[in-house]
Amino acid sequence: MLIDTLKYLYNRDLNKLKKEINAYKVEQNIWKVAEGITNCGGNLCLHLVGNLNTYLGTHLGETGYVRQRDLEFSLKNVPRETLIKQIEDTAEIIENTLHKLTEEDLEKDYPIIVFKNKMSTGLFLTHLTTHLTYHLGQINYHRRLLDVPIMG
Repeated sequence: MLIDTLKYLYNRDLNKLKKEINAYKVEQNIWKVAEGITNCGGNLCLHLVGNLNTYLGTHLGETGYVRQRDLEFSLKNVPRETLIKQIEDTAEIIENTLHKLTEEDLEKDYPIIVFKNKMSTGLFLTHLTTHLTYHLGQINYHRRLLDVPIMG
């Protein structure tokens, strides 16, 4: 049951992420950092892809993905098409990984300690959905804030 819920949530929100990145009217705005904003939509997208590929792909799906977290926040001007492809590839890795898991696997401890204490795989994968949704909301707000047509 939880696996089906997780598949639904990851699929739904990764599709929303693709829509958000595609919805920027001006591609350069994906990388714009306005005053008072720490991260742009592009870097948040790279961060989500890196995060999900690490915690689902590497640690559960054994994909061999090696995270370069610093680049998630320092790379700039990655083409929109590249971001979309990375999102699609991540969605496929998540689908394949979740397909291999059982409900019993979700009750086991997640293979590494991410925060200070052990937690079940199911709890951690649920946490990752909320992390995805949190940054998805930031990207949506970033896009709407910076993609406003200039008056005058």
